[in-house]
Amino acid sequence: MTTTAIVMMIIAMVTVWGGLIAAIVNLARHPEAAETEPAPPVEL
Repeated sequence: MTTTAIVMMIIAMVTVWGGLIAAIVNLARHPEAAETEPAPPVEL
């Protein structure tokens, strides 16, 4: 692999994994409240 290919691979990996980590941190800091979820359907 050329140096350019390795640099671009690292940039892509940092972007993908960084986004995943940011999403996990965001969910940990601001969990979804149960009150905002709709009620489950009632079975007849």
